[in-house]
Amino acid sequence: MTTSRFRLSLVAAGLAAMLMAVAAAAQDAPVPASPPAAPAVVDTGDTAWMLASAGLVLLMTPGLALFYGGLVRRKNVLSILMQCFMAMCLVTLQWILFGYSLSFGPDVRGIIGNLDWAFLRGVGGEPNADYAATIPHSAFMAFQLKFAIITPALIIGASAERMRFSAFCLFTLLWATLVYDPLAHWVWGAGGFLRRMGALDFAGGTVVHISAGMAALAAARRLGRRVGSASPPHNLPLAILGAGMLWFGWFGFNAGSALGANALAANAFVATHVATAAAGLTWALLDWARHGRPTTLGMITGAVAGLVSITPACGFVTPMDAIWIGLGAGVICFVSVTFVKARFRYDDTLDAFGVHGAGGIWGALATGLWCQKAVNPAGADGLFYGNPAQFLIQLKATAVSAVFALAASYLLLKLVDRLVGLRVGQQEERIGLDLTQHKESAYTVLD
Repeated sequence: MTTSRFRLSLVAAGLAAMLMAVAAAAQDAPVPASPPAAPAVVDTGDTAWMLASAGLVLLMTPGLALFYGGLVRRKNVLSILMQCFMAMCLVTLQWILFGYSLSFGPDVRGIIGNLDWAFLRGVGGEPNADYAATIPHSAFMAFQLKFAIITPALIIGASAERMRFSAFCLFTLLWATLVYDPLAHWVWGAGGFLRRMGALDFAGGTVVHISAGMAALAAARRLGRRVGSASPPHNLPLAILGAGMLWFGWFGFNAGSALGANALAANAFVATHVATAAAGLTWALLDWARHGRPTTLGMITGAVAGLVSITPACGFVTPMDAIWIGLGAGVICFVSVTFVKARFRYDDTLDAFGVHGAGGIWGALATGLWCQKAVNPAGADGLFYGNPAQFLIQLKATAVSAVFALAASYLLLKLVDRLVGLRVGQQEERIGLDLTQHKESAYTVLD
């Protein structure tokens, strides 16, 4: 057996052992504590807002499809749309069957949830006080499902125009199960070790953006550069429409993470909008200074970077401090996309790492700088408000999440490559993935 085959066999055995360990732990896990004597009461206003927020977050994935689809070459636009919609279908079923239970189910040693809630057993109309005491448990599950959908879809930005559709499907299922679900439990699950450590992530800077960004970097390195030279976006208006849908849906993403229609949701809503505007403006000014003119592509990329960076902080910082986070996002992500990618020569097709990875890391660390208990009593004061310990906690949580996501994603990519092959052939890539993977074309040649 060759060295590469031996290593891949170890990877496969390790992944299988992890799944068996989770299943075994599900049999031995302690019975969850009995609910309090006083019955939980469903608040209709909170429930209405959470259902609306779940719809807004779901809208973000078609928005992402249009954003990414407008930026690739015209021969690949349908492949992007197809991958985004397939993620909606695949992850939904994975989540319902066992993903939600692994992410939020009763804790197993701070690492993973057990399988008590697999097939949605016990997930119904009664609230679960560990997560949201005023909305049905099923509404919380549905809201979190939309996060699980869009996270692997973000990785498409790095693998666009050269990844096999079969490989995408297999990788998405494995990654959602072995990377997203454990990380969600660490940060958000009752008993998760990063949550117990005091790490703050209001709406997914660590769970969503750092994990997807590091996976995108692994995909870009593993897949290699595209055939031929990079070309400009084939349809910028389509990308602008997608960016607008992302901005709109992100209010459900962030303000919905307050898990109720309340003052905290309003703060998250305003902070999200302010940071996004600051980041979009910052990127446009940097484009203007570097290239002599501001670009539309630069402004919408900056806006998305602002949305990414404010995500972990929006429920812990004031709107005025959100301006600084947006400014930092514009500068840091601009440098990552413009200079870092050129320096290290990795082909991150649509800058998934440059925006989501770099922006997510900045946002997680910025949370430790500007968070205030005055904004959210359940949070903490940050470095700039007299508590440097919180910044160190954020730094540790960021490092753990980034290293785990990068290493696990790279191993899964190697496994998928061995099983079905990651990349299409050169001739298929030249023709385009729309025709070679789906036998469809986005545009007709003649009227």
